Amino acid sequence: MVQSIEFAPAVRRQPFQLGKQVTLFILLMFFYLLGCAGEIHAKWYRYYDSRGTANISANVTPAHIRYGYESLDQNMQVIAKTPAWNGDRDAKTQARYESQARQQQYDLKLKRAYGNSKIATMKRDESLNSIKKQIAFQQEQLKQQQNDRVMYKNQENQYIRKGQNIPVSVREHMLQNQQQILASKAMLKQMQDNYNSTQIHYADVIARLKKME
Repeated sequence: MVQSIEFAPAVRRQPFQLGKQVTLFILLMFFYLLGCAGEIHAKWYRYYDSRGTANISANVTPAHIRYGYESLDQNMQVIAKTPAWNGDRDAKTQARYESQARQQQYDLKLKRAYGNSKIATMKRDESLNSIKKQIAFQQEQLKQQQNDRVMYKNQENQYIRKGQNIPVSVREHMLQNQQQILASKAMLKQMQDNYNSTQIHYADVIARLKKME
């Protein structure tokens, strides 16, 4: 069976967005250079569209790249095949390269900041010990404030038992004390969260540095 060939030098193409046009231009240049290097004897370039119709031209067009094409010699014999451009595959490749670049930048940042895992371990211990001291001090503050609360409460009860009005100063001290206790508890929670996040941070840093050593 003789294959029907339609020569379509002017294939109607759908409009591309600017980003796609730039990408296709780069790809065209790449395949042109590739053809110059590896397909010196190529005379024609053939691709099959979505209907299965063969389209042949003397140069590579965006349609060739989109569908994939065959390079033909002067006798119309296939000398090379180029697969269709896969945008999703290229996007995944680009995302992988970007991820690797970010990891390399992060690794360099770790090297500059810590040098090695031993130094990072020392800095971790220093940071955690400092936070522990802050927590211990704040706990002592809270304990004292709670003791003051008991004292103010006893004073209040004495006035109540005697049937006397509670002085304004006692009420103000109790209110101030209550606010101090709430602030101390909030500060302790913040310090504990900081301690936990510091542990997690240095665990990742030390593990990465050990992997690079």
